[in-house]
Amino acid sequence: MMEMPSGTRIHRLLPKEAFYKHLQINRTLKEKFVSDVEHIYVENILANSSLNLTGQSEIKEIMLLLVQLKKQEFDGRLIEAIARQNQHKLVFLFVYNEMRQLALYRGKLYLTPWLHADDIELKLQGDSLDEIWNGFIEQIALYEEKAVINDALSVEERLARQEKITKLEKFIAKTEAAAWREKQPKKKFEIYTQLREYKKLLEELKNGTS
Repeated sequence: MMEMPSGTRIHRLLPKEAFYKHLQINRTLKEKFVSDVEHIYVENILANSSLNLTGQSEIKEIMLLLVQLKKQEFDGRLIEAIARQNQHKLVFLFVYNEMRQLALYRGKLYLTPWLHADDIELKLQGDSLDEIWNGFIEQIALYEEKAVINDALSVEERLARQEKITKLEKFIAKTEAAAWREKQPKKKFEIYTQLREYKKLLEELKNGTS
């Protein structure tokens, strides 16, 4: 369950039109915004004053936006535009019937899987907003971390490693498909030789040895 401190709760409705009017997005995305989103609420505002934090922080405020969707599948570019053009640190909670999904933007949009309302979880971790934000990144962007967790690595380093793993997995899948299509035995052998090297590198990344 998601339980934020009561002093952080706002639950203020944001008019959709006023919200997208100031976004630098094309007409198609604006139309999707209207068709895909039912309501947007500022659900919680996390600040030193509302959390009584003692640690110093560069981040002044983190906002949790509750986004009620008309359909479960939506265009993530909408959320990227909102986050990229907003000065606040934003966490999104998408709601569709009994399903929930968390998201945040850190160079790109990161999403958790869709989960039942009883299974969604987001914890406040740390004594400063900087630490809390890093905790949110771990819980959302690294929700399905594919590598062995190494406490010596920073969140940024873990995100970079995760990105390498994801790209390499996609490249391996593409190369395997090419190997199946290849008719020439010599060329097929060369591709499979390359595949062994790629898979070895992938294993090293996942085990933290590369």
